[in-house]
Amino acid sequence: MENTIHLEEPITATKCSENLSSVEDAIYVIGGKWKLKIIIVLQENGNIRFNELQRNIKGISARVLSNELKDLELNGFVKRVVHADQIPVVVEYISTDYSRTLKSVIIALSDWGKMHKRNIRTETFLSQ
Repeated sequence: MENTIHLEEPITATKCSENLSSVEDAIYVIGGKWKLKIIIVLQENGNIRFNELQRNIKGISARVLSNELKDLELNGFVKRVVHADQIPVVVEYISTDYSRTLKSVIIALSDWGKMHKRNIRTETFLSQ
């Protein structure tokens, strides 16, 4: 495994600061223990009700899920759809088009996580 990063242009202090700021913004919005899990479940399941969403995310409490969904909705990742014409009223959550812009990021994180897990198991990172 090669640890060298080849950059096309030199990194200036300004560019480094911009990159750090952008990463901080991204982590602020999708960071934490639950947000990416919620986004992934919504992308894989389409329309899903609250209790089903909670069952799919092991260990999350109803209160935390509710708060995370509100936060994700405020940031445009989740849409809450109320079907008031039904009795009882049905509330579903769906992944937005904006949320799906994270697909390549999620795939990259998944691939990196698999590689990291392999490295830990084989301890290749310790021999470097």
